[in-house]
Amino acid sequence: MTGGKAYGLLKSNQEAKLTSINEAFLSDPQYAEVEDLETKLEMFKGKYMEFDLNDKGEIDIMGLKRMLEKLGLAKTHLELKKMMSDVVGGTSKDTISYHDFLNMMLGKRNAILKVILMFESMGKEQDVKHMAPPCRKTFSDLP
Repeated sequence: MTGGKAYGLLKSNQEAKLTSINEAFLSDPQYAEVEDLETKLEMFKGKYMEFDLNDKGEIDIMGLKRMLEKLGLAKTHLELKKMMSDVVGGTSKDTISYHDFLNMMLGKRNAILKVILMFESMGKEQDVKHMAPPCRKTFSDLP
């Protein structure tokens, strides 16, 4: 297989792998208290798949760089290495696995990347609120 079919097969295999990890998190009692866990896991899976550039189930430094650039937050190579180290818990790994990503997003440990992604999602919610037309005002509403 070549081209689009191979890519589609690769993406569907990756999605199946990430879905199985999501199911493990859903059945983990440590995360039982997380509000709306299933929805959050699906959102995280979509984000993760978007920035997994090599489609191997890991985000490398270039994927992290692309993620932050898309959010308008270009970082230096050293800043990216520091973020990656925060996510994987100080180990010397050069990639972020989906499991590490979920531990960061759902866990108590604060990582810079978690804060950035949380603010990005909050910004989208605020943008949606401001898209509605303003309420009509009458003369009686004026001070």
